[in-house]
Order: sequence, then structure tokens, then C-alpha cells
Amino acid sequence: MQADQPEYFLNVAQSVSGKSWRDRLDVSAQRAAKAISQQTGASEILARILAGRGVEVEEAEAFLAPTVRDLMPDPSTLTDMDALAERLAEAIQNKEQIALFGDYDVDGASSCALMIRYLSAFGLEPLCHIPDRIFEGYGPNIAAIDKLIEQGCELLITLDCGTTSHAPVAHARSRGCDVLILDHHLAEGELPQANALVNPNRPDDVSQLGYLSAAGVVLMALVATSRVLRNRGASGLPDLMGYSDLVALATICDVVPLQGLNRAFVNRGIEIMHEGRNLGIACLALAARITGPLNPYHLGFVIGPRINAGGRIGDAGLGARLLSTTSEEEAMVIAANLDELNSERQRIEISAVEEAIAVAEAEIGGGEGPAVLVLASEHWHPGVVGLVASRLKERFSRPAFAIALRADGTGTGSGRSIPGVDIGQAVLLAVQRELVVKGGGHAMAAGITLSQEQIAGFRAHLNEEMEAAVAAARQKTFVSIDAAITARTASVDFVEEFNRAGPFGAGNSNPVFALAGHKVKFADIVGKGGHVRCTLASDEGASIKAIAFRAANTELGQLLLNAPGDRPLHVCGTLGIDHWQGRKTVQMRLIDAADPVRSGW
Repeated sequence: MQADQPEYFLNVAQSVSGKSWRDRLDVSAQRAAKAISQQTGASEILARILAGRGVEVEEAEAFLAPTVRDLMPDPSTLTDMDALAERLAEAIQNKEQIALFGDYDVDGASSCALMIRYLSAFGLEPLCHIPDRIFEGYGPNIAAIDKLIEQGCELLITLDCGTTSHAPVAHARSRGCDVLILDHHLAEGELPQANALVNPNRPDDVSQLGYLSAAGVVLMALVATSRVLRNRGASGLPDLMGYSDLVALATICDVVPLQGLNRAFVNRGIEIMHEGRNLGIACLALAARITGPLNPYHLGFVIGPRINAGGRIGDAGLGARLLSTTSEEEAMVIAANLDELNSERQRIEISAVEEAIAVAEAEIGGGEGPAVLVLASEHWHPGVVGLVASRLKERFSRPAFAIALRADGTGTGSGRSIPGVDIGQAVLLAVQRELVVKGGGHAMAAGITLSQEQIAGFRAHLNEEMEAAVAAARQKTFVSIDAAITARTASVDFVEEFNRAGPFGAGNSNPVFALAGHKVKFADIVGKGGHVRCTLASDEGASIKAIAFRAANTELGQLLLNAPGDRPLHVCGTLGIDHWQGRKTVQMRLIDAADPVRSGW
């Protein structure tokens, strides 16, 4: 910090949520921002946002215009890719019966849809199986594989799963069925004996592409396969960049880092979505009543949850069918079904979250509580445990697992983590130590299957392995602010300018802006989730609409709801453009607030 610069942004040492506010840019980054602006012509605010995310001066122009063509490496850098591409090309040319086995989330559905669309271009009709979350659980299983083989499957391709499926893969091979695995989940130790296993996170892979979603890995595999087919004399191959919309959807919804090739996939994919090429995405946007062009927020919080709803409480195959269909009528029917399932999922989730929060508050009491929350209930639907874990993580600022128990004493659970704490590795270690029946995941999310008797041991394991990392992560109790602005500054042009540094999300955080000394002119509670919406006004008479999601029962929500209209507050949040009846308006999504008069809370 410079000598004349306050230690805290706007002097907020402790906000209503107990956090301090800090300038995202230290002195070095401020110098970098000035250099970026001078050398590229970028506005001051855009330059600050770039510098605040570690973009070097010489990288700035390329960062603002990422392209798949420039950033995609040779697919052969991925271990086993050449073998996989050769085998897939052989199956295509020989018109073999191919079966796909995908995960039941958006990444799995997108990956399956990618493969279906590609194979359909060659006249093939692959079988596709998405397991039932409750009755089959995650990953390939022997019963489903037997059924696919009985339907004529000669080549099985697992998508967004399979890396830890030793027994199912061995069984398929023993029955004369070849197996290809395309995955991105963490892997350690011995791998299944598939014909080829492409996973940038396998121990012997040096591609440095571990940040890709499974759909990103699948697209690279299709690029490699097309190259093999082209070398064998094939022509009229599919336009693979036209599939970027599916990769963008998976990348956003699987919360993988928006860096490198991922940013290019999302940028290109959203452009394709605006053209309406994928009937499934277009019809689901219509069913969800989205106004205006699709953006990353829509994908992560509107489209994604509806696709996931099929795998959570309905037919797990709906998402893959929606994203791969070429029939507008079918797309409209599936989209309407998913929209209804999502409404039902929301009702189930609210009840489960209320119970989970009550149990967690009792467990934590007046102290620090455990480093990791591991809660279980026989009342929870297995399809919503990931959402329950996410809400617990947000509410209590620590990793959390929610486990749905069945009558037979088995349980399926999902975990969500906080930045800097890798729960995927902890779950892998639990599998190796036989503390759970099976499990897997990545740094921020994981899934497990275990017995009721194993819960205590699993809880002890997580708290022992992750206590130090959680403590270190939770010490970072501050909000990083990119800049202070006013309601008048927050125009549509202003938002569109800094959005050039997007897409924003994991690994490329959404800019956080502070409004200093603005007054709450209106506030109320909306929606089933208890969102607080309000209007904030500056002294100069400008105003901006704002919303704090799921905040009604939080300190932030209560401050907004009860603040006198003449008392100024400091607030901070992110900015987005709302499209309504053909008009563009700016809305702020609030994440914190502070009273300028008070020194602590």
C-alpha cells in the first residue's frame, strides 16, 4: 500500500458480514493497469480489471480477444489421445454400434450431446445411457453395460466418468467390448484397463489442460478423430467449432476455471448461442423466460439448473436428449418438462436446506465448529444434496457434504468446497483408505457413496486432512474491490466496456464495484429463495436497481430492509445488464454492505 492510501477500501475494516474491503490492485498492479491503458488504449476501468486478474501488459490484447484457433494445442499432447482417435475413427468407418455412458450433470449431458451430434453426421445412431442418480449412482455400472452389449454395443465410450471404474471397464472388455474413456476428474494410482483413457488429470498427462471440462476434452478428441479421418481420405467432416456452444455450457456449469482455452470456448460458444443453432438450448431459454441474449449468468443459474433437474429428480437422460435433438417439437416438450422439474426441485431443496442449516447451526453452536460440515438425513432427496452442500458452504464459509440416507443404510452425498481447499483429493484418499464405497470429483466439488456406519469415519478423515487448509482459506475474510463508482457511472456502456475482459466466473472473477454513500430508497423481499431487491440512490440523484440473492435472513438483507432512507451506506457487488421489453438496464448483484458511521459490527 502507498503511504497515502488507506489500508481498507473506503475505510471498511469490518462490513455487515464481518469482512474487510481491500483494493484488488496493489501498487504493482496499479502500475500495470496504467501501462495496459497507455499501450492498448483500453479504458482506465478495463485496464484495472485486467491488471487485477494478473494479465501482463504484453498479454492484454490477446486476453481481450481469445480464439479457439489460437489457444487450442495439438490434441496429441493429451496422453492416449492418438490411440483413442484411431479407435473412434475405425468405429465410424466400420459403422460399428457405439454406446455412450455419461454423467447425469450438465457436463455429462453436453459431452454426450457432442458425441451424438458428431456421430450422427456419419449416419451413426449411438446408444446413450445416463445413469439414474438414485438407483445407479455415478459412473459406469456392470448391469447397464450388460444391457448395452445386449443391444449390440461394440465400442463403449464413457463421458465425464470412468476414470475410477476399474471393475465395470474390465467387465466390458471381458465381454469383447472395447472401451474408450473421456474424462477430467482427478485420478491417482492405477487406471482402468480401457483401450484408451484420455483425461488431462491422469498422473502421467503433461498437457497442462487439467482445467478443461469433460466437454472440452471431448471436443479435443473430436478434433483428433477428424484429423485421423481426413488423413484416411474422408471429406465433408462436421464443423467442430459449431459445437462450441455445448462446451461453453459445460464449462460454465461445471465451474471449471475460465482461463486459457476455456475462455475462448465460452466466448465462441455464446456467439453461437446467439445464433440459435442448438434447438435444445434455445427452447430451454424460452421455457425459462429469459429475456435478451444468453450470457454466462444465464447458463450457470438458469439453463444449467434446469438441465440438472432431470438428473436430480426426473429422467437423467433428458438433458442429453434436449441438447442433441434436431426436432423443434421434441426440444420444446423436453424443455417444458425440465422447467417443471426445476420448480419441483426448488420446492424439495428449500425444505432440505432449512433442515440442514438448523442442524449445522446446532453443531457449530457459539464456537468455530468443525472445519468441514458433514451432515446426513433420511429426509433429503438424493438429487438435491449437492445444492444443500452448496448452501451450507455459502452460509458457513467452509467445505460441506450433504448425504441422503436410504432405508437400507446406504447413502449418497455431494460436497462443495471453498477456494483454496481441494476436496477432490480428500475424497480420493478416502476411497483409497476404504472409508467410503466409492467417490470422486475435483477441487471444488465431489460425490460419494457410503454406508451409514462409515459417516463418522469419513467426517473424521475430512476434518483431519483439511483442517489446516480450511483455516488458512477462512482467514482471507475480505472482499476484493476493483473500483469505486456511483449509480450514475453504472451505465450500459460502462458494463459492456468492462465485459470485454470476460467471460467471468471461476478463475476469472467478476469485477466487484463499490458504491460509496448511497441511500436505500426502496427494499423488499422477492422470490421463494428470500431475495432482497432494492433501489440505491446517490446524492446527485442517480439511482440503480440492486438485488441480494438469498439474503432475507442474513445480516446484509436485514441491513437493506431496515436502513432509513436518509442514511447512506457503502455497498459492493457485481454489475449486469437486464433486458426487459427490449430495454437494457443495469442491475447490481449485492454481496456486502457497510455503515460508513460505524467502525464495527
